[in-house]
Amino acid sequence: MELHEHLFRREAGRIVATLTRIFGVENLALAEDVTQDAFCRALEVWPFRGVPDNPSAWLMATAKHRAVDVLRRERTARTLAPELGRLLESDEKLAPAVEELFRTDAIKDDQLRMMFSCCHPRLPETAQVALMLHILCGFSVDEVAGAFVSTRAAIEKRLSRAKQTFAGSERLFEIADAPDFAARLPAVHRALYLLFNEGYHGASPESAVRVELCREALRLAALLFEHPLGATPATYALSALMCLLAARLPARLDAAGNLSALADQDRSRWDPELMAEGQLLLDRSATGPELTEYHVEAAIAAVHASAACVEDTNWAQIVSLYDTLMTIRPSPVVALNRAIAVAQREGPDRGLEEIGAIADRDRLATYPFYYAALGELELRRGRGETAREHFRAARALARNSMERQFLEQRVEACAGGD
Repeated sequence: MELHEHLFRREAGRIVATLTRIFGVENLALAEDVTQDAFCRALEVWPFRGVPDNPSAWLMATAKHRAVDVLRRERTARTLAPELGRLLESDEKLAPAVEELFRTDAIKDDQLRMMFSCCHPRLPETAQVALMLHILCGFSVDEVAGAFVSTRAAIEKRLSRAKQTFAGSERLFEIADAPDFAARLPAVHRALYLLFNEGYHGASPESAVRVELCREALRLAALLFEHPLGATPATYALSALMCLLAARLPARLDAAGNLSALADQDRSRWDPELMAEGQLLLDRSATGPELTEYHVEAAIAAVHASAACVEDTNWAQIVSLYDTLMTIRPSPVVALNRAIAVAQREGPDRGLEEIGAIADRDRLATYPFYYAALGELELRRGRGETAREHFRAARALARNSMERQFLEQRVEACAGGD
């Protein structure tokens, strides 16, 4: 099951992007259907014949052959893909033309085109990001809803409208168009950020940590900065943030498979190569005057990465960085994280004061780690019974068994009362 899900994450967007280029953007649904056919075929064949040595190549070949069958059967090659012109004008040229479009470098270009095609200027940014997560990153409707902290019904409507706009485009976005590229780039960044975030500490009911989503976000971000137009300071900063956080993944779960808080993680298990790569990317992001939320969040992650333990962390610097982040992209969650950093620097009483001063604090009412933060600070104050109630409230909002187990352990840590 994990293999199949990982393959879907990694390959679905690649296949859909190439098939959309072949069939035309107005036939996105057909591209999605052919992709789904390839995966269904794998689920039928692999249990009996075994998983092939190169499952990615197998899926690509299956989708490619299915695409040729569709084009031949419907005899609508020119209508489906007008930009291919004479390459599809005869049956003899059809298969070689499709073969050419399935080259590795062509697939990479199509993925970039699909990223930016999803970010149509007539769509609001939230719809752009939702479309990209759904089509290119393989998110289900429920997963998109979780990433946006929204309802399934609302996301279904948003995706339906977004797909209609997408289908109205004449062709996939041309990445050589520099001005339009720059205008759409922020939405692409946001989608990749949400993809990584969903893997690192998302709302999935199955697991609080989904490494395959983090890897997919890293891969797509690398695809972006490898392109000359995509190699911007913001792209480097976002990639740096992903690397620095992904470096902690080996320690996010303890030996028993339970969630481990940052303060309790065995930092010797943090990936030194990813930390070094993250720092290198952060250095590259410093060129030019641009300062984005990704720069600041990556800088916060770099401060944590440079500390041997929690006690050695430069909390004053982290609070200062959160102050900057609040000016760039304020939110109750950012304010909560800032308050936790203040508590580390000045003590739990000050941290609780900062939490009490958060604007729009009611938006945190369904966020389990708001109550968990209150619980931790009350526990540090020696108020065990009050802390226990906060941890119980957090446990009731847990989004999966991992979070529930972690918060249950915090409830038990409050034994003894006030």
